[in-house]
Amino acid sequence: MYDTFIDHLAGLDLSGFSIKPAPFTQTDFPCDEAINQTLAGAWSDLFAMFADSALEADAEDIAWGFVNLFHRAASRKSTLLDRASDEIRALLASADGSEIHSSNLDEQVARAQAAEASMIAFEQMRETAAALYLDEIGSSWKPMSGSRPNHSAKITSAVVDARDFLRTRAERRRAAHSPEGTPIVFAGGRSSFATTDEAKAFAQSVWATLDKVYDQVPDMLLVHGGDSKGVDRLAASWAERRDIQQLVFSLDRRLGARAGFKRNEQMLGLKPRYVIAFPGNGVLERLVIEAKAQRITVVDRRCPTGG
Repeated sequence: MYDTFIDHLAGLDLSGFSIKPAPFTQTDFPCDEAINQTLAGAWSDLFAMFADSALEADAEDIAWGFVNLFHRAASRKSTLLDRASDEIRALLASADGSEIHSSNLDEQVARAQAAEASMIAFEQMRETAAALYLDEIGSSWKPMSGSRPNHSAKITSAVVDARDFLRTRAERRRAAHSPEGTPIVFAGGRSSFATTDEAKAFAQSVWATLDKVYDQVPDMLLVHGGDSKGVDRLAASWAERRDIQQLVFSLDRRLGARAGFKRNEQMLGLKPRYVIAFPGNGVLERLVIEAKAQRITVVDRRCPTGG
């Protein structure tokens, strides 16, 4: 029987045959409840293992890596999406109306749609894990470099036409990397405190100040330097808990001593409504001086306690 089957295959003309992935629907991806329950369960079991052990001090690094797994997966899918988009552009530019060309175009569009849907699913998992990180560690998760875009907020409907797909893809990508709102610059340095109570009082002052500004600017876009060891960490945690968009200006180390002043220039170039200043170094003092020179209101909290 085996030989007969091989003989039948040999006699078939399979020159135009190709294997393609089956069409997918939203139900092919994990649902919100499954993502939430599975990640929460894995997170709980993982960090219960570290508690009260010699590795407890390393829990934060492991927690960061846990979130980063999904961020890297989403980034890989985004790269595949970019490649498929490039192929679509090339095919559109060389359109000849042939059936083979149309088939290739349809295949690339399907590949791009699959990559985009997978990217969004992984981003959703990353955001769920990032929320767990925030609760466990107390600070906002961010990648070592680059942005943390979230495309799902702007998804409307499936893309069918190749030209529509490329246009929509560009719009989504810009929206994911271009947060909207009224810029509020937050700046401060690294502080040390003699007691835990002093540290808590300082953190409360930071959050209370941000709450007051948020009351005045409900469409706030929080702009800060992203220092994971300074007061920026408190501001980022506050913003994430209130679902406020953030724009991070990391130092360009290639500029050396000029890096901080260049960042000041970039942040003030956004024409912020307010600059919130907590204790810092001379670069921060220059930020305050330049903000006042540009008639930008400064919320000054530069006394040692942040009051």
